Amino acid sequence: MKARYIAPAAILFVGLVMTSSLSFGKKEYTAKEKKPCATCHVTAASKDLNDVGKYYKEKKTLEGAPTAKK
Repeated sequence: MKARYIAPAAILFVGLVMTSSLSFGKKEYTAKEKKPCATCHVTAASKDLNDVGKYYKEKKTLEGAPTAKK
């Protein structure tokens, strides 16, 4: 009986592990760039990126990024 739950549990676990690396904001970015989350995001609590965030997502640097709109 327990054996029939192993395969679905394993598939679920692998799926969670694979998608967890696709998170939207990372604390490493904040530490690296020394900027608050709202520099790249519409609001600090939002996963939506502003123009600066879209630039950073593509280039992986803030050098040359457009200025953030306030």
